Amino acid sequence: MPKTAANGIEIHYEDHGDPADPPILLIMGFGAQLTLWPDEFVEALVGRGFRVIRYDNRDIGLSHKFDGVKAPGLIKLTLLGKLGFTPKVPYMLADMADDGAGLLDALGIERAHVVGASMGGMIAQHVAARHADKCLSMTSIMSTTGNAKLPPAKKEAMEVLVKRPKSTEEEVLVAHGMKLARTIGSPGYPGDEERLREKVAAGIRRSFYPEGPTRHLSAIVADGDRRAMLRSIEVPTLVLHGEDDPLVPCEAGHDTAACIPGAKIRTIPGWGHDLPLELVDQLADAIAEHAKGAVEA
Repeated sequence: MPKTAANGIEIHYEDHGDPADPPILLIMGFGAQLTLWPDEFVEALVGRGFRVIRYDNRDIGLSHKFDGVKAPGLIKLTLLGKLGFTPKVPYMLADMADDGAGLLDALGIERAHVVGASMGGMIAQHVAARHADKCLSMTSIMSTTGNAKLPPAKKEAMEVLVKRPKSTEEEVLVAHGMKLARTIGSPGYPGDEERLREKVAAGIRRSFYPEGPTRHLSAIVADGDRRAMLRSIEVPTLVLHGEDDPLVPCEAGHDTAACIPGAKIRTIPGWGHDLPLELVDQLADAIAEHAKGAVEA
């Protein structure tokens, strides 16, 4: 897999499609490797005339690891946030946005359509705000504004997300990963169990690094409320959200769209917090239509 220096660290990425086609930068979410973007989704975007770059965020997959750098615990982070203090964390979502912008620079790409899922959507929001000159459009998928008044995640979804497996044996890790996927996934599109098992196992074999998500979580919590920042975004924006998302409720998608001037939103019933194969074409169509419309406007 190709790797490059970006924003002072090493980033691993994949580059698909014709280099002459308009580029799309895919930014994945909390604790997730680039492989969580389904190959079928990448192929669908390439088939619609785009060059697609997906990459491992810092501290996950094959990108740079901040080994040994401690992050505050969730309780401390939450308490400091409620008291109005910004906790000291290893890095912020803004730094992760600079990673994505740096990757575009390293690849010689002046401007791209930026698409982020979950935490990746938060990072994409920062890219659109901090590096508007690099953004042709922005799509925020199953993400949020950081507004503390929004409905919280379902208890079972948050518990399985932050809980660590009982051991590092592959069988235990796979079972945990499958439970997470089923808990936060789409009730309307449950997916094939064997395919899920293979995908989870492949991800673990590619990279197992439980320290990274701890620092990712600290960056999310420390970022706080982004609504003021979102109101400054001038990049053409599309918000995509599942109506049955148990981790980031659909109200968060509506709040995101309401805060970004001119943003459009599309919600899908039965869709949870994942990228089911049954929705690949529908999501790719929506992103392609938005991207092409942003350029023509």
